[in-house]
Amino acid sequence: MYTPQVREKMADKPKEKPSLFNFGAFATPNTCEPPAFTLNAKPATVSSFLSDIIPEKKSNALKLPAVRAVQPTFGLPWRNMEWTEEHKKNLMKTVSSYRPSCEMITGAQVLVLGPVGSGKSSFISSVQSVFHGRVVNRAMVGSISTSFTKKLQTFNIQVKKGEDSGLVMCDINGFGDGDITGLTLHDIVSVIKGHIPNGHKFSLEQPVTSETVGYVKTPSLAEKIHCVVFMVDASKIATYPKSLSATFRMLREQISNLGVHQVALLTHIDQICAATAADVSQVYTSSAIRDAMNKAGALLGMSTSYIVPVKNYSSELDLDLKKDILLLSAVDHILQYAELFFQDNKPKKKQMIL
Repeated sequence: MYTPQVREKMADKPKEKPSLFNFGAFATPNTCEPPAFTLNAKPATVSSFLSDIIPEKKSNALKLPAVRAVQPTFGLPWRNMEWTEEHKKNLMKTVSSYRPSCEMITGAQVLVLGPVGSGKSSFISSVQSVFHGRVVNRAMVGSISTSFTKKLQTFNIQVKKGEDSGLVMCDINGFGDGDITGLTLHDIVSVIKGHIPNGHKFSLEQPVTSETVGYVKTPSLAEKIHCVVFMVDASKIATYPKSLSATFRMLREQISNLGVHQVALLTHIDQICAATAADVSQVYTSSAIRDAMNKAGALLGMSTSYIVPVKNYSSELDLDLKKDILLLSAVDHILQYAELFFQDNKPKKKQMIL
């Protein structure tokens, strides 16, 4: 029994309302409203509630993976590659000794196409660096959002000082945000057909016509483009506008109608995989790079068998064996498809009439 004084104090004291989030109390909530949330409130969680009634054990709850410095990799390479000095020498010999099977052609002309900043000019300079034995920037490279290249430029890849290889790389304006800026689809097709002279500066206000200065009305087989290389930036592939895919596919359709084979290079691979940034030989074990290649294939409408990853020289001052091998492998890949053009367009021998 309570004394009158105690009962009076109990009557004055407000009754506590059980909280709906007070899991540990096992109290049945009444019909009152739950307390409002505040920034400092720390309500009990489901896991803390379960820990009170269930013995501790490993949780199978889905957890977001922590950010790792190195991307997950496959146990085994999904493409085979030798990373030895001997293999580099063999690749250099293969590229250096290549000559088009058509006797009238001295060099395979390869046109490099891609969005602004995809690494077109850097690739050309990187390939030349391998044969020079030091990093050179033969094709001028920019770091701005608009295309640094403004005109058609051809580069004879030299295997030795003063000695050209059988490869001529052609650089051209980059694409804009999903659209072709600085040049039109008609201009690109005209380049591939061999109508545009080296050094021609492109302008949207002055598209190429038969009246353009230097226009080649009847181009020879040697003046045409024999293979097209598309460049795709691995670090931007997830943010490319949808319209860019339409641009690529439109180009591919037009180029295929001309009988010109196409391949693709995946650039900036070090920016999507820390393991590859540290060691380029990890490129073909990287799940991140393999995923990017699949996305590039979808973007281009192209099988991944046509796509190879590369690491261009950018800030480096010295060559790296593994980067050289990756670059040379890409060039060998390109030359194989350029050679298919010559095989498809060999002049037919005149049959002797007896």
